[in-house]
Amino acid sequence: MAYSPRDPGSMTDSELLEEIRRLDCLDDQAATRDPVSLLHRIMRGYRIRPHLEIIAEQLVRVELGEIDRLLITVPPQTGKSVTTVVGGAMWWLTRHPTDRIIVGSYGDSLAVDRGREIQGLVTDHGGRFGLRLARGASSVQDWRVTSGGGVRSVGVGAGITGHPGDIVFIDDPHKNREEADSLRFRDRVERWFSADIVSRLSPGAPIIMIMTRWHEDDLAARVIKKEGTTDKDGRWQIIRMPALCDEPLWDPLHRSFGAPLPHPKIRIGDVDGALRHWEDKRRSSSVRDWFSLYMCDPRPAEGALLTRELLRQRRCYETNTCDHEPIRAAVAVDPSGGGRDTAGIIGGYLGSDKRLYITHDYSGVMPSDAWSRRACEMAVDIDADTIVFEANYGGDQALSLIRTAWDALRNAEREVERQRILADQPNMTARRLEQLVDRASLRYSRLCPRITRRTARKNKRLRAEPVAQQWTENKISTARYLPEVEEEWATWQQDNTDSPGRIDATVYLAMELLPTPPAGSSTRSDPPVGSLPTTGMSPLGPSGGSSGFGPLG
Repeated sequence: MAYSPRDPGSMTDSELLEEIRRLDCLDDQAATRDPVSLLHRIMRGYRIRPHLEIIAEQLVRVELGEIDRLLITVPPQTGKSVTTVVGGAMWWLTRHPTDRIIVGSYGDSLAVDRGREIQGLVTDHGGRFGLRLARGASSVQDWRVTSGGGVRSVGVGAGITGHPGDIVFIDDPHKNREEADSLRFRDRVERWFSADIVSRLSPGAPIIMIMTRWHEDDLAARVIKKEGTTDKDGRWQIIRMPALCDEPLWDPLHRSFGAPLPHPKIRIGDVDGALRHWEDKRRSSSVRDWFSLYMCDPRPAEGALLTRELLRQRRCYETNTCDHEPIRAAVAVDPSGGGRDTAGIIGGYLGSDKRLYITHDYSGVMPSDAWSRRACEMAVDIDADTIVFEANYGGDQALSLIRTAWDALRNAEREVERQRILADQPNMTARRLEQLVDRASLRYSRLCPRITRRTARKNKRLRAEPVAQQWTENKISTARYLPEVEEEWATWQQDNTDSPGRIDATVYLAMELLPTPPAGSSTRSDPPVGSLPTTGMSPLGPSGGSSGFGPLG
C-alpha cells in the first residue's frame, strides 16, 4: 500500500518529527536503488553527472546478475573511482549486508584509502541502512559489519589467503606509465589477478574493474583477450567513455563525434567549458598519453622494430625449441653515457642449430665502474669467450674499464680465498699460501675473455633493423624470461629520447655470434684487444675474433 503523507498542519510537534523521520527513511530506501543516488544522498559535495549515471546503471546490471564482469574506462579525475569503488561497495553492502567485498589496487596504500573511505561512510551513515561496524573493526584494511559482510583491501602482490570474496572491485591495477610500460610489472599484475584475486572468488562472484588504460597490453587487454567481450559472445561488459567521443555509434552517452565528456567540476550543460578542459589536457599531454589516459585507447607504438606477438613466439623456453648444444657464448655491452643512460649488457650463445639464444640481461642505469664490473660478472656466469663493446665514444677508456674490472674481481676473489685458507691454517707461509690460492678453483682464475670493439657507422635504427629481420626469420630467440629486452624491441622508435641500450647490446651480440651477418650490417669489427679465453669453446670465426662476420661496413 502506497504511503500518503499527512497534512503537517494537523500534526503535533512530536508527530511532525516522526513524520520527518519517516520521510527520511523513505528517501534513504529510495537512494539504495543505485550507487549514484546513494552517494548523492550521503556524501556532501558529490555531483551527479551523466557518465556517472552510466556507471551506476551497469553496477545495477551486475547486482541483477545480467553481467558478472564489468570493465569501466574513463579519463582520470572524473569521479569514476569514488562512484564505482567507494559508492559501489557501500551500495552493495546496503543490499547485501553479509557479502565480503575485496578492493584491489596497484598498491596497499591506495586500496586501503578506498577501504577507509567506505568504512567512513558506514561509520557516518550506515545506521540509516542497517549497517554497523562490528566490535573491534578498527583496521581500515580488513573490517566487518555486524551482519557479517565487510571489506578487505589489498594491493598488487599482496596475498588474500583465507579471505573469500563475494564481489571484487579492482581500481587502477597499474600505478603509472613506468610500471605499465614494464612487461615484468604487467606480468606481475596479471599473476596477482589470476592467482590471488580470481582464486578467492565465491561461486558466481562478479568482478568490476575500473582503470586508466596506460598500455595496450595492460590487465584489461589481457582479460579481454582471454574471456572476450559481451558484444562478441564473451564475458566482459566494456564501458568506455573517452574525453572526446570518437565512436558515436557505440558511445554510452550517445554523444556526437568530438563531443566532450562531462566533468564533476564543470556545470551540466556547459559543453564549451568541458571542451576547453579536455582540449587543454590534449595540448599538455604527449600523443601517447592523450590516447591512453584521456581517450581510453592505448595505441601501440607505430614503427616499432618487432611486435610483442613475434617476440612471444620466439621464446624457446615456452615453445620447447631449445633442443641444441651451446657452441660459443659472448657478452655485448653498449656503455652508458657517463652513467646517465641505460648501459646495455646482454649475454647469449650460438647454438648448434646456428641460432642465437639470448640468455642474460644485466642492463641498467649505472656508472662506468658498475657496468664494466657487471659485464665481467656476466662473462663468467655464461662462460663467455668474448666481451664485445661499442667503441664510438671513449673506446680506449671502455676497454681499460673492462680490463680493470676483471683484474679487480680476480684480486678480490683471491683475497677472499687467502683469508679463508688462513682462517683454517693461520701459520701457513706466504709462499705456500699463494700456491694454494693459485690451485684453487676460482671464478676469475681464467684469463680475461677476448675483448672486441665494434664501431657503429649508421644510426641506431639502421643498425637494429637487420637484426630484427634475423629475429623475424627465427634466427634469434630468448632462452629465458627477459621482459625488458622484449619491451624495448617492441616499443622503441627512432624519435625516442631514451637510449635503447638493450637494443644496441643485442645488435652487437648478434653481430658477434651469428655465423652469417645480416644484410646491410652497419658496424665495423675492430681487431680483438684482449686475451684468448681458456673455456674450451671453439670460436667459429676467423682468427682475430670477428666470429664469422669479418670486417663490416
